[in-house]
Amino acid sequence: MRLGLALGYWGRGPDPRHLELAQEAERLGYHSVWTAESWGSDAFTPLTWLAAHTTRIALGTAVAQMAARTPTATAMQALTLDHLSGGRMMLGLGLSGPQVVEGWYGRPFPKSPLTATREYVEVIRQVLGRAAPVRLDGRYHPHPYAGPDATGLGKPLKPIVHPLRADLPVLLGAEGPKNIAQTVRIADGWLPLYWSPSRTELYQETLADARDGFMVAPMTQVRVCTDVAEGLKPVKAMLGFYIGGMGHAARNFHADLMARFGYEAEARRVQELFLAGRRAEAIEAVPDAFADEISLVGPRERIAERLELWRKGPITDLLALAPDPQTLRVLAELAG
Repeated sequence: MRLGLALGYWGRGPDPRHLELAQEAERLGYHSVWTAESWGSDAFTPLTWLAAHTTRIALGTAVAQMAARTPTATAMQALTLDHLSGGRMMLGLGLSGPQVVEGWYGRPFPKSPLTATREYVEVIRQVLGRAAPVRLDGRYHPHPYAGPDATGLGKPLKPIVHPLRADLPVLLGAEGPKNIAQTVRIADGWLPLYWSPSRTELYQETLADARDGFMVAPMTQVRVCTDVAEGLKPVKAMLGFYIGGMGHAARNFHADLMARFGYEAEARRVQELFLAGRRAEAIEAVPDAFADEISLVGPRERIAERLELWRKGPITDLLALAPDPQTLRVLAELAG
């Protein structure tokens, strides 16, 4: 099981610790570092900055939002950064949800998310393969565009730049069972949002069809501390925001995922409190048991014991949301 460092996206502004953490992760032998985006900082610019200040560590987006760019624009960014970094790029993509797609990007959320995702990946594969001009008779991403408002002058094109790698890894952040199954078929890896090493049976049948080299790379908060309850507070804060606020009351993929983990009543209660403006109560309502099973929090000995559970499953890469260099070092020592 390889280690990665997940830095997420910015809050109010750039986090001055991120470069130091990425460089420390590289020094410790971490395989990868990952950036993200929501509706503030983008994923690719910080990753390019990290690429310029490191030499070996692989670079990934976990995740870049598909609604933010056309698939050809995303492919251009990926192939550009792959060249500049000497072949270190990994492209993690996510569809997001209706609130972000329609509220932030001003685009309709696809009625068939599976089809939209499949077409998006297919266009990227064609760009990176550069075997022929991009053509796709698609519902969401047709190339050339031939809709009712088209000029009819669209010309199939292939990239001027020769991609460094036609097989640049493409990973997908998928949550629903059908989406995960499609990810196994069309992508090079899966980026689970939450992962519980004690519930691997939820994905056993789906992942049985994964080909050799398929990455399973969940993100998890890791924190070395003496007080477990105190260490779980940032995990609960993240869960409260995602489950309560990252989606509509009637359509929240994160709450649905928590429900599949066996916490349906608790997920709905968190939503109810958060949407009522009672955010502190929503965070407190996140069960400690759920926060604990999807994270690695506590003294070194406790993390070492729990890490063995993570090793026994299908995980290939553990992407640690680690807040400090000490935690990075402890995790590297335990994983080594």
